[in-house]
Amino acid sequence: MPATLTPSTTAPIKITDEQKKLYREQGFFLLERVLPPEHLELVRDEAKYYMDRIHAEMDEKKTDVIGINHRNKRYFIANRYKETGRLTPYMFSDYMAEICRATLGENAYLFHEQYVIKAAEKGLKFSWHQDSGYVGYPHKEYLSCWVALDDMTEANGTVYMLPYDRAGGKDLITHKKDEELNDMVGYFGSDPGVPIICPAGSIAVFSSLCFHRSGANTTANMRRVHLAQYSAEPILNKEGTAVKVFADPILKDGKRVGL
Repeated sequence: MPATLTPSTTAPIKITDEQKKLYREQGFFLLERVLPPEHLELVRDEAKYYMDRIHAEMDEKKTDVIGINHRNKRYFIANRYKETGRLTPYMFSDYMAEICRATLGENAYLFHEQYVIKAAEKGLKFSWHQDSGYVGYPHKEYLSCWVALDDMTEANGTVYMLPYDRAGGKDLITHKKDEELNDMVGYFGSDPGVPIICPAGSIAVFSSLCFHRSGANTTANMRRVHLAQYSAEPILNKEGTAVKVFADPILKDGKRVGL
């Protein structure tokens, strides 16, 4: 049975006016070392738990590939937090609520969550895209919190952000599918972007309209990230008949709430 879903009470963080301005005008900002040590270890432990489950399933099916998960290469583990409930104190924490309040406003909902893990010396790169480019139909922009579970460097495939003024604006661009990697690609220019170099426990905060990419992991260690995404209103499916993924509230009328 999943654990009872209740939010944690952790020391709030301060989002500066300059960071709010960066988010509005350039699409992103960085918060260094904001995860409490116990939350960092919690999210790492859950990553190992789900990787072990995927490996067991691969063993059972006698394969090294399930969906877009490739054994010892890359892992995308999405929207499974309710299976154990252990990520709830982190995703519904005071600091995540403050990030949502500073970027989305008085109301916010958990929309989507996933691990993105690149294995040692084999992790693949990812092409320039807007997260909204993967939704595929009109919706209100949402917030991505890219949480570094390891120290992030260019060598291990950190994320690169493309500021709005260098991308040519913040409009949602029609993406094209890369037939080799199956990535959706929306920027084809030569700008290399701004690398996010940060210690573990940091959060790159960016809009779903901000272009970003990541490099390959060329180091001897895994590069682990958890992505928690929040929306100012429930994001529905294309037909408008049901919630697309989640619509679990973290803020209502400016106040933090739990499940």
